Amino acid sequence: LVIPIIYNCSGYEGIYGLKLLEGLIDVYLPDFKYYSDELAFKYSGINDYFKYASIAIREMYRQVGKCIFNDKGIITKGLIIRHLVLPGNVSDSKRIIKFLYDEYRDNIYFSIMNQYTPVRKIGIDQLDRCLLDREYDEIIDYAYSLGIRCAFVQDCDSQDVSFIPDFSQFDGL
Repeated sequence: LVIPIIYNCSGYEGIYGLKLLEGLIDVYLPDFKYYSDELAFKYSGINDYFKYASIAIREMYRQVGKCIFNDKGIITKGLIIRHLVLPGNVSDSKRIIKFLYDEYRDNIYFSIMNQYTPVRKIGIDQLDRCLLDREYDEIIDYAYSLGIRCAFVQDCDSQDVSFIPDFSQFDGL
């Protein structure tokens, strides 16, 4: 193929599986959800999330290296790390962004997302509401103050319910 192969993944991959992909993937697009293991367990039931996700992302970076774009502005190699800012968890997002910037500087791209939209009340404190504009703005300002310039950010419109598929046909499964 003459197009870059982009691997969209959770960021919580095992090293063995990632090593099998070496040489096949041009761009890794992992999530990095939590810095706090307490939040990882509370929201996803996962122990040692940060430890394993950071090891996986380090392996992804080892394979593809610094982001490279062609003359049309299309990424051809590299790592874009997505982070979904969760309502009420601004401090955890700041810790993730600082860790990643300290580790990779401008060699990666950040995708800082504000699109968390609860479909229904789940009874977990802040997760029953959308991210506030001021929370997202605080994260973007923080990233900029660190020196991050290689980043994608979202408009407030990305929280709109029109972006959520209709899952009603799956109720009761």
